[in-house]
Amino acid sequence: MTQAQRSALDRHWTRYGIEATDIVDLDRIFGRRAPRYLEIGFGMGDMLIHMALAHAEWDYLGIEVHDPGIGRLFGQLANLDLHNVRAVRGDANDVLARLLPDESLEGIFMFFPDPWPKKRHHKRRLVQPQFVSSASAKLRTNGLCHIVTDVEDYAKHMLNILEQENMLQNLAPTGGFSRRPPGRPTTKFERRGLDRGHSVWDLMFVRRESHLIK
Repeated sequence: MTQAQRSALDRHWTRYGIEATDIVDLDRIFGRRAPRYLEIGFGMGDMLIHMALAHAEWDYLGIEVHDPGIGRLFGQLANLDLHNVRAVRGDANDVLARLLPDESLEGIFMFFPDPWPKKRHHKRRLVQPQFVSSASAKLRTNGLCHIVTDVEDYAKHMLNILEQENMLQNLAPTGGFSRRPPGRPTTKFERRGLDRGHSVWDLMFVRRESHLIK
């Protein structure tokens, strides 16, 4: 962690960080009622900043476990005087299970989650059936779950799990992977993967209406 990241984390935690042990009141935290989106594993915060600048009328939450990324995000938010982003430090499974209200989000994003490529580490992959079920419960009807990866094995793994979740419906017209949506910016990890000749897979699912859930 750089000195600037540490300073930003210490100075701006009370402004941008969420401390909670139970379900959070998002209207109180943001001081308004607005459409809300969650990015899980926001890294250094580039995508959160991009989305928050593009849509000041929406609120954004981020979950991250690494302090350097949180510190960098807070420094950027303060420099840009952005008010529509908050961050939670912690494990995504725990945050989804304990802190976020059900049916409170318009969208959940995961851009290039850690693929844990070695077979013996696959059990550490975040996208597992229980995680997908927990995440789906946080979405409003027609809320979007959008995951992107450049690791083919992980893409197939995630597609299989998402297809089995009865709260979700695949947006791809013929099933499988979706075309890259025009509004999705290119991330640092995506550029790195493309430079290495990797393909990129977008998985886009929406929350079904309650009466359509089996």
